[in-house]
Amino acid sequence: MNPLRSTLLKSSRVNPRTLLASGSILGATSRIGGIRAAGMRGYSTESPKKGGSGGLVFLTLAALGASAGYYYNSTQSFKTKTLSTPASSTTEKKKDIDYQQVYNDIAEMLDEDSDYDDGSYGPVLVRLAWHASGTYDKDSKTGGSNGATMRFAPESKHAANNGLVIARDLMEKIHAKYPEISYGDLWTLAGVCAVQELGGPTVPWRAGRQDAFETSCTPDGRLPDAGKKADHIRDVFYRMGFNDQEIVALVGAHALGRCHPERSGFEGPWQEAPTVFSNEYFKAISSRNWIKKTLQDGGWQWVDKNNTDVMMLPAEIAMYNDKEFKKYFDLYAKDEEKFFKDFATVFQKLLELGVPFKGDEKVYHFKRTTE
Repeated sequence: MNPLRSTLLKSSRVNPRTLLASGSILGATSRIGGIRAAGMRGYSTESPKKGGSGGLVFLTLAALGASAGYYYNSTQSFKTKTLSTPASSTTEKKKDIDYQQVYNDIAEMLDEDSDYDDGSYGPVLVRLAWHASGTYDKDSKTGGSNGATMRFAPESKHAANNGLVIARDLMEKIHAKYPEISYGDLWTLAGVCAVQELGGPTVPWRAGRQDAFETSCTPDGRLPDAGKKADHIRDVFYRMGFNDQEIVALVGAHALGRCHPERSGFEGPWQEAPTVFSNEYFKAISSRNWIKKTLQDGGWQWVDKNNTDVMMLPAEIAMYNDKEFKKYFDLYAKDEEKFFKDFATVFQKLLELGVPFKGDEKVYHFKRTTE
Protein backbone atom coordinates (compact mmCIF):
# COMPACT_ATOMS: atom_id res chain seq x y z
CA MET A 1 0.00 0.00 0.00
CA ASN A 2 1.43 3.39 -0.95
CA PRO A 3 1.77 6.16 1.67
CA LEU A 4 -1.14 8.20 0.27
CA ARG A 5 -3.60 5.32 0.46
CA SER A 6 -2.35 4.46 3.95
CA THR A 7 -2.84 8.03 5.12
CA LEU A 8 -6.33 8.16 3.61
CA LEU A 9 -7.33 4.96 5.35
CA LYS A 10 -6.20 6.36 8.68
CA SER A 11 -8.22 9.53 8.08
CA SER A 12 -11.39 7.70 7.01
CA ARG A 13 -13.26 8.54 10.20
CA VAL A 14 -13.14 12.29 9.62
CA ASN A 15 -16.51 13.95 8.97
CA PRO A 16 -17.38 13.16 5.32
CA ARG A 17 -18.72 16.67 4.79
CA THR A 18 -15.38 18.29 5.62
CA LEU A 19 -13.83 20.10 2.69
CA LEU A 20 -10.08 19.88 2.89
CA ALA A 21 -8.21 21.18 -0.09
CA SER A 22 -8.09 21.74 -3.80
CA GLY A 23 -7.69 18.35 -5.44
CA SER A 24 -7.85 19.13 -9.14
CA ILE A 25 -5.99 20.97 -11.83
CA LEU A 26 -8.54 23.78 -11.81
CA GLY A 27 -9.28 23.92 -8.12
CA ALA A 28 -11.93 21.25 -7.68
CA THR A 29 -12.42 20.67 -3.97
CA SER A 30 -11.96 17.12 -2.69
CA ARG A 31 -13.25 15.65 0.56
CA ILE A 32 -11.27 12.94 2.35
CA GLY A 33 -13.34 12.26 5.44
CA GLY A 34 -15.88 9.44 5.17
CA ILE A 35 -14.69 8.43 1.71
CA ARG A 36 -13.00 5.13 1.00
CA ALA A 37 -9.28 5.46 0.24
CA ALA A 38 -9.76 4.52 -3.40
CA GLY A 39 -12.37 7.23 -3.62
CA MET A 40 -9.62 9.80 -3.21
CA ARG A 41 -7.41 8.41 -5.95
CA GLY A 42 -6.20 11.32 -8.05
CA TYR A 43 -7.39 11.90 -11.56
CA SER A 44 -5.02 10.47 -14.11
CA THR A 45 -4.60 11.53 -17.72
CA GLU A 46 -3.36 8.04 -18.56
CA SER A 47 -5.71 5.63 -20.29
CA PRO A 48 -7.66 3.57 -17.74
CA LYS A 49 -6.44 0.03 -17.35
CA LYS A 50 -8.52 -3.09 -17.93
CA GLY A 51 -11.03 -1.37 -20.13
CA GLY A 52 -12.59 0.80 -17.46
CA SER A 53 -16.04 0.97 -16.00
CA GLY A 54 -17.84 2.61 -18.82
CA GLY A 55 -17.58 5.63 -16.67
CA LEU A 56 -20.50 6.48 -14.70
CA VAL A 57 -21.97 6.66 -18.03
CA PHE A 58 -24.36 6.51 -15.24
CA LEU A 59 -27.05 8.89 -15.75
CA THR A 60 -27.13 7.26 -19.05
CA LEU A 61 -26.74 10.65 -20.26
CA ALA A 62 -23.63 8.84 -20.86
CA ALA A 63 -25.42 5.76 -21.08
CA LEU A 64 -26.77 8.40 -23.05
CA GLY A 65 -23.56 8.18 -24.77
CA ALA A 66 -23.83 4.49 -25.25
CA SER A 67 -25.38 4.85 -28.65
CA ALA A 68 -26.43 7.62 -30.98
CA GLY A 69 -29.39 5.80 -32.42
CA TYR A 70 -31.74 5.14 -29.53
CA TYR A 71 -35.45 5.21 -30.06
CA TYR A 72 -38.45 4.51 -27.90
CA ASN A 73 -41.38 2.63 -29.38
CA SER A 74 -44.36 3.34 -27.17
CA THR A 75 -46.39 0.67 -28.94
CA GLN A 76 -44.23 -2.07 -27.46
CA SER A 77 -45.58 -3.36 -24.18
CA PHE A 78 -43.98 -6.08 -22.08
CA LYS A 79 -45.65 -7.27 -18.92
CA THR A 80 -43.24 -8.28 -16.17
CA LYS A 81 -43.49 -11.97 -15.34
CA THR A 82 -41.94 -12.57 -11.96
CA LEU A 83 -40.59 -15.89 -10.81
CA SER A 84 -43.19 -17.76 -8.82
CA THR A 85 -42.12 -18.53 -5.27
CA PRO A 86 -44.48 -19.29 -2.38
CA ALA A 87 -45.07 -16.07 -0.46
CA SER A 88 -44.30 -17.65 2.91
CA SER A 89 -41.01 -19.04 1.65
CA THR A 90 -40.04 -15.70 0.13
CA THR A 91 -40.82 -13.88 3.37
CA GLU A 92 -38.75 -16.29 5.43
CA LYS A 93 -35.76 -15.94 3.14
CA LYS A 94 -35.91 -12.15 3.07
CA LYS A 95 -35.95 -12.01 6.86
CA ASP A 96 -32.74 -14.00 6.93
CA ILE A 97 -30.81 -11.51 4.80
CA ASP A 98 -28.55 -9.12 6.71
CA TYR A 99 -28.65 -6.25 4.22
CA GLN A 100 -26.12 -4.17 6.15
CA GLN A 101 -23.69 -7.06 5.84
CA VAL A 102 -24.43 -7.30 2.11
CA TYR A 103 -23.67 -3.58 1.91
CA ASN A 104 -20.41 -4.07 3.82
CA ASP A 105 -19.32 -6.91 1.54
CA ILE A 106 -19.96 -4.81 -1.54
CA ALA A 107 -18.08 -1.89 -0.01
CA GLU A 108 -15.03 -4.07 0.56
CA MET A 109 -14.98 -4.94 -3.14
CA LEU A 110 -15.01 -1.37 -4.42
CA ASP A 111 -11.27 -0.78 -4.34
CA GLU A 112 -9.99 -4.36 -4.44
CA ASP A 113 -8.35 -3.79 -7.85
CA SER A 114 -6.25 -0.62 -7.93
CA ASP A 115 -5.62 -1.08 -11.67
CA TYR A 116 -9.30 -0.94 -12.56
CA ASP A 117 -10.25 2.38 -14.15
CA ASP A 118 -9.52 5.17 -11.64
CA GLY A 119 -9.17 2.70 -8.77
CA SER A 120 -12.79 2.00 -7.88
CA TYR A 121 -15.64 -0.21 -9.06
CA GLY A 122 -18.04 2.31 -7.55
CA PRO A 123 -18.94 4.22 -10.71
CA VAL A 124 -19.77 1.11 -12.74
CA LEU A 125 -22.01 -0.17 -9.91
CA VAL A 126 -23.92 3.12 -9.89
CA ARG A 127 -24.31 2.77 -13.63
CA LEU A 128 -25.60 -0.80 -13.23
CA ALA A 129 -28.22 0.33 -10.71
CA TRP A 130 -29.22 3.20 -12.99
CA HIS A 131 -29.52 1.17 -16.18
CA ALA A 132 -31.45 -1.58 -14.44
CA SER A 133 -33.93 1.04 -13.20
CA GLY A 134 -34.10 3.61 -16.00
CA THR A 135 -36.02 1.42 -18.42
CA TYR A 136 -39.28 2.08 -16.58
CA ASP A 137 -42.29 3.33 -18.52
CA LYS A 138 -45.00 4.81 -16.30
CA ASP A 139 -47.73 4.36 -18.90
CA SER A 140 -47.27 0.65 -19.63
CA LYS A 141 -45.84 0.07 -16.13
CA THR A 142 -43.05 -2.06 -17.58
CA GLY A 143 -39.32 -2.05 -17.01
CA GLY A 144 -37.49 -0.75 -13.98
CA SER A 145 -35.32 -2.54 -11.43
CA ASN A 146 -38.04 -5.07 -10.64
CA GLY A 147 -37.14 -8.14 -12.69
CA ALA A 148 -33.43 -7.44 -13.24
CA THR A 149 -33.91 -8.44 -16.87
CA MET A 150 -30.47 -7.21 -17.87
CA ARG A 151 -29.37 -10.70 -16.84
CA PHE A 152 -30.65 -11.85 -20.23
CA ALA A 153 -30.08 -11.09 -23.89
CA PRO A 154 -31.22 -9.08 -25.69
CA GLU A 155 -31.28 -6.50 -22.87
CA SER A 156 -27.73 -7.27 -21.75
CA LYS A 157 -26.62 -6.58 -25.32
CA HIS A 158 -28.32 -3.20 -25.68
CA ALA A 159 -25.71 -0.62 -26.64
CA ALA A 160 -26.45 1.42 -23.52
CA ASN A 161 -25.36 -1.56 -21.41
CA ASN A 162 -21.94 -2.00 -22.99
CA GLY A 163 -19.39 -2.86 -20.31
CA LEU A 164 -21.91 -3.60 -17.58
CA VAL A 165 -21.00 -7.27 -17.69
CA ILE A 166 -18.10 -6.21 -15.44
CA ALA A 167 -20.51 -4.98 -12.77
CA ARG A 168 -22.87 -7.93 -13.16
CA ASP A 169 -20.03 -10.43 -12.85
CA LEU A 170 -18.73 -8.62 -9.79
CA MET A 171 -22.13 -8.88 -8.15
CA GLU A 172 -22.27 -12.62 -8.88
CA LYS A 173 -19.66 -13.03 -6.15
CA ILE A 174 -22.03 -11.37 -3.69
CA HIS A 175 -25.05 -13.28 -4.95
CA ALA A 176 -23.19 -16.57 -4.47
CA LYS A 177 -22.82 -15.66 -0.78
CA TYR A 178 -26.41 -14.43 -0.44
CA PRO A 179 -28.44 -16.51 -2.94
CA GLU A 180 -31.74 -15.47 -1.33
CA ILE A 181 -31.40 -11.85 -2.45
CA SER A 182 -32.99 -10.96 -5.78
CA TYR A 183 -30.75 -9.51 -8.45
CA GLY A 184 -32.89 -6.38 -8.58
CA ASP A 185 -32.38 -5.80 -4.87
CA LEU A 186 -28.67 -6.62 -5.12
CA TRP A 187 -27.94 -4.31 -8.02
CA THR A 188 -29.79 -1.34 -6.53
CA LEU A 189 -28.23 -1.91 -3.11
CA ALA A 190 -24.83 -1.89 -4.82
CA GLY A 191 -25.61 1.48 -6.38
CA VAL A 192 -26.57 2.91 -3.00
CA CYS A 193 -23.39 1.49 -1.46
CA ALA A 194 -21.21 3.02 -4.17
CA VAL A 195 -22.76 6.48 -3.82
CA GLN A 196 -22.35 6.48 -0.04
CA GLU A 197 -18.86 4.96 0.09
CA LEU A 198 -17.55 7.47 -2.45
CA GLY A 199 -18.67 10.38 -0.32
CA GLY A 200 -22.27 10.90 -1.40
CA PRO A 201 -25.44 11.24 0.66
CA THR A 202 -27.27 8.50 2.54
CA VAL A 203 -29.84 7.02 0.16
CA PRO A 204 -32.84 5.25 1.77
CA TRP A 205 -33.31 1.74 0.36
CA ARG A 206 -35.78 -1.11 0.79
CA ALA A 207 -36.00 -4.66 -0.50
CA GLY A 208 -38.87 -6.12 -2.50
CA ARG A 209 -37.78 -6.59 -6.11
CA GLN A 210 -38.59 -9.90 -7.73
CA ASP A 211 -36.49 -11.49 -10.48
CA ALA A 212 -38.26 -12.01 -13.80
CA PHE A 213 -37.95 -14.23 -16.85
CA GLU A 214 -36.19 -13.43 -20.12
CA THR A 215 -39.56 -12.78 -21.74
CA SER A 216 -39.83 -9.59 -19.66
CA CYS A 217 -36.77 -7.93 -21.20
CA THR A 218 -37.47 -4.32 -22.15
CA PRO A 219 -37.13 -3.07 -25.74
CA ASP A 220 -34.00 -1.21 -26.76
CA GLY A 221 -34.16 2.56 -26.83
CA ARG A 222 -35.51 3.40 -23.40
CA LEU A 223 -32.30 5.11 -22.28
CA PRO A 224 -31.24 8.60 -23.46
CA ASP A 225 -29.04 9.49 -26.42
CA ALA A 226 -26.05 11.66 -25.56
CA GLY A 227 -25.99 13.22 -29.00
CA LYS A 228 -29.46 14.75 -28.83
CA LYS A 229 -30.96 17.89 -27.33
CA ALA A 230 -32.89 18.89 -24.25
CA ASP A 231 -36.32 17.98 -25.60
CA HIS A 232 -35.17 14.38 -26.10
CA ILE A 233 -33.89 14.22 -22.53
CA ARG A 234 -37.24 15.44 -21.26
CA ASP A 235 -39.10 12.88 -23.35
CA VAL A 236 -37.06 10.03 -21.87
CA PHE A 237 -37.22 11.14 -18.25
CA TYR A 238 -40.80 12.34 -18.34
CA ARG A 239 -41.66 8.80 -19.50
CA MET A 240 -40.26 7.58 -16.19
CA GLY A 241 -42.13 10.22 -14.21
CA PHE A 242 -39.38 12.76 -13.42
CA ASN A 243 -39.59 16.56 -13.59
CA ASP A 244 -36.88 18.99 -14.70
CA GLN A 245 -35.27 19.45 -11.29
CA GLU A 246 -35.19 15.71 -10.66
CA ILE A 247 -33.57 15.13 -14.05
CA VAL A 248 -30.78 17.60 -13.31
CA ALA A 249 -30.22 16.15 -9.84
CA LEU A 250 -29.77 12.69 -11.37
CA VAL A 251 -27.32 14.03 -13.93
CA GLY A 252 -25.13 15.18 -11.05
CA ALA A 253 -24.02 11.59 -10.55
CA HIS A 254 -21.68 12.27 -13.45
CA ALA A 255 -19.30 13.56 -10.82
CA LEU A 256 -18.38 9.87 -10.80
CA GLY A 257 -16.74 7.85 -13.53
CA ARG A 258 -15.72 8.43 -17.11
CA CYS A 259 -16.76 7.56 -20.65
CA HIS A 260 -14.90 4.96 -22.73
CA PRO A 261 -14.75 5.16 -26.53
CA GLU A 262 -15.11 1.43 -27.01
CA ARG A 263 -18.45 1.55 -25.21
CA SER A 264 -20.11 4.89 -25.72
CA GLY A 265 -18.00 6.54 -28.39
CA PHE A 266 -17.12 9.31 -25.91
CA GLU A 267 -13.96 9.56 -23.82
CA GLY A 268 -12.91 11.00 -20.48
CA PRO A 269 -14.23 12.00 -17.04
CA TRP A 270 -16.53 14.91 -16.26
CA GLN A 271 -14.13 16.34 -13.69
CA GLU A 272 -10.73 15.60 -12.20
CA ALA A 273 -11.79 13.52 -9.19
CA PRO A 274 -13.97 10.81 -10.80
CA THR A 275 -14.15 8.61 -7.72
CA VAL A 276 -15.43 11.30 -5.34
CA PHE A 277 -19.15 12.06 -5.20
CA SER A 278 -19.58 15.83 -4.97
CA ASN A 279 -21.22 18.77 -6.75
CA GLU A 280 -18.04 19.26 -8.79
CA TYR A 281 -19.85 18.20 -11.97
CA PHE A 282 -22.15 21.22 -11.65
CA LYS A 283 -19.26 23.55 -10.91
CA ALA A 284 -17.44 22.27 -13.97
CA ILE A 285 -20.29 22.59 -16.45
CA SER A 286 -21.27 26.06 -15.23
CA SER A 287 -17.85 27.69 -14.93
CA ARG A 288 -15.51 26.26 -17.58
CA ASN A 289 -14.94 27.20 -21.20
CA TRP A 290 -16.19 24.31 -23.32
CA ILE A 291 -14.96 23.74 -26.86
CA LYS A 292 -15.85 21.07 -29.41
CA LYS A 293 -13.49 18.16 -30.00
CA THR A 294 -13.80 15.80 -32.96
CA LEU A 295 -13.47 12.15 -32.05
CA GLN A 296 -11.76 9.37 -33.97
CA ASP A 297 -15.05 7.78 -34.98
CA GLY A 298 -16.23 11.04 -36.53
CA GLY A 299 -18.40 12.08 -33.61
CA TRP A 300 -17.70 14.96 -31.25
CA GLN A 301 -17.90 15.99 -27.61
CA TRP A 302 -17.22 19.07 -25.53
CA VAL A 303 -13.91 19.41 -23.66
CA ASP A 304 -12.58 21.91 -21.15
CA LYS A 305 -10.39 24.38 -23.03
CA ASN A 306 -7.88 24.43 -20.16
CA ASN A 307 -7.89 20.67 -19.56
CA THR A 308 -9.01 18.78 -22.64
CA ASP A 309 -8.99 15.46 -20.77
CA VAL A 310 -12.21 16.58 -19.06
CA MET A 311 -15.35 16.37 -21.18
CA MET A 312 -19.07 16.98 -21.37
CA LEU A 313 -21.55 15.20 -23.60
CA PRO A 314 -23.42 17.10 -26.33
CA ALA A 315 -26.74 16.53 -24.54
CA GLU A 316 -25.38 17.94 -21.28
CA ILE A 317 -24.31 21.27 -22.74
CA ALA A 318 -27.65 21.40 -24.55
CA MET A 319 -29.34 20.90 -21.19
CA TYR A 320 -27.24 23.61 -19.57
CA ASN A 321 -28.24 26.02 -22.35
CA ASP A 322 -31.91 25.27 -21.71
CA LYS A 323 -33.46 28.00 -19.54
CA GLU A 324 -35.45 25.69 -17.28
CA PHE A 325 -32.70 23.12 -16.81
CA LYS A 326 -29.98 25.75 -16.32
CA LYS A 327 -31.41 27.20 -13.12
CA TYR A 328 -31.04 23.85 -11.40
CA PHE A 329 -27.50 23.32 -12.69
CA ASP A 330 -26.58 26.71 -11.24
CA LEU A 331 -28.40 25.98 -7.97
CA TYR A 332 -26.48 22.76 -7.39
CA ALA A 333 -23.17 24.34 -8.39
CA LYS A 334 -23.62 26.80 -5.52
CA ASP A 335 -25.19 24.48 -2.94
CA GLU A 336 -23.78 20.99 -2.50
CA GLU A 337 -25.96 20.30 0.52
CA LYS A 338 -29.08 20.98 -1.54
CA PHE A 339 -27.76 18.73 -4.32
CA PHE A 340 -27.06 15.88 -1.90
CA LYS A 341 -30.53 16.15 -0.37
CA ASP A 342 -32.28 16.20 -3.74
CA PHE A 343 -30.10 13.47 -5.21
CA ALA A 344 -30.81 11.09 -2.32
CA THR A 345 -34.55 11.57 -2.85
CA VAL A 346 -34.56 11.19 -6.61
CA PHE A 347 -32.08 8.31 -6.71
CA GLN A 348 -34.29 6.37 -4.31
CA LYS A 349 -37.25 7.17 -6.57
CA LEU A 350 -35.35 5.93 -9.62
CA LEU A 351 -34.38 2.66 -7.95
CA GLU A 352 -37.98 2.02 -6.87
CA LEU A 353 -39.74 2.65 -10.19
CA GLY A 354 -42.13 -0.20 -10.92
CA VAL A 355 -41.33 -2.18 -7.76
CA PRO A 356 -44.46 -3.82 -6.26
CA PHE A 357 -43.90 -2.78 -2.66
CA LYS A 358 -46.55 -3.84 -0.15
CA GLY A 359 -46.03 -0.79 2.03
CA ASP A 360 -44.67 -2.48 5.13
CA GLU A 361 -41.07 -2.92 3.97
CA LYS A 362 -38.27 -1.82 6.27
CA VAL A 363 -36.46 1.29 5.04
CA TYR A 364 -32.69 0.94 5.43
CA HIS A 365 -30.27 3.79 5.99
CA PHE A 366 -27.00 1.95 5.61
CA LYS A 367 -24.05 2.81 7.80
CA ARG A 368 -20.89 3.55 5.84
CA THR A 369 -17.89 1.31 6.40
CA THR A 370 -15.82 4.45 6.89
CA GLU A 371 -17.89 5.58 9.89
